[in-house]
Amino acid sequence: MPTVYTEVEVDVDLSDFDTTDLVDELERRGMGLEVANQTGTELLTVIYQKRRLGQDYQRELDDLIYVGIGRIA
Repeated sequence: MPTVYTEVEVDVDLSDFDTTDLVDELERRGMGLEVANQTGTELLTVIYQKRRLGQDYQRELDDLIYVGIGRIA
């Protein structure tokens, strides 16, 4: 039986997707971002808030890097 490959071009923008849908898809693929029960989004929120207040956010940044690539410098 022959194999047939079809190519389709679709214009899609990430803004077409809801953030929740994207996070759900990552978690479904086993790529969810969590450190000590904090998601990547929660860590980013803490970093943002501490940065705005001029507070040290190095620990949270380290956690976020670890979540993202599994390494700490």
